Amino acid sequence: MNNKTPEILSLRQDIECKLERKIRTPNDFDYLSSMIWYRLHENLSPTTLKRLWGYIDGADSARRTTLCILSRFLGYADWEEYLAALEQRTDLESNTFNADGIRAENLREGNLVEVTWLPNRRCVFRYESGVHFTVIETVNSKLCAGDTFDAACFLVGQPMYLDNLVRDDNEPISYVAGSRSGLVSVKIIE
Repeated sequence: MNNKTPEILSLRQDIECKLERKIRTPNDFDYLSSMIWYRLHENLSPTTLKRLWGYIDGADSARRTTLCILSRFLGYADWEEYLAALEQRTDLESNTFNADGIRAENLREGNLVEVTWLPNRRCVFRYESGVHFTVIETVNSKLCAGDTFDAACFLVGQPMYLDNLVRDDNEPISYVAGSRSGLVSVKIIE
């Protein structure tokens, strides 16, 4: 089954919920692998898990065996039972969530906001007004100093969505960063 299907994305979210932690770093994949072994005495390598989460490139589809082990980890008999239960759930399309972060409405003109995301991205934005920001500094990002954009908030664990991103005299575009794992850190800096 393709790793990007909604069913597999739900499986990953359910596992993170059960573990009460996001699976983002090599240590997280090692931890998940060891927890599967501890609870089921089944072996899923950290590398297999990294492929399933899209942390590393590799197979674009998951084996049924892998999906069954992960389903059993969640308390289901197998992958098919997990899928049947998934069809009955009503909480998958929309939901509220709490996240640490910064909202534009709480900033003052000139505040500097620093955001980081995997694998080693870092940007500093200056708040202008409303929901408008200017990129001041970037490290390993496609954004460039001087770019401007609109954003209502920056939330840890959620992707960063930028709208009306403008570079030089180019047409505005939309941009997303941290689409797999979300932002790692968000803070106001001096």
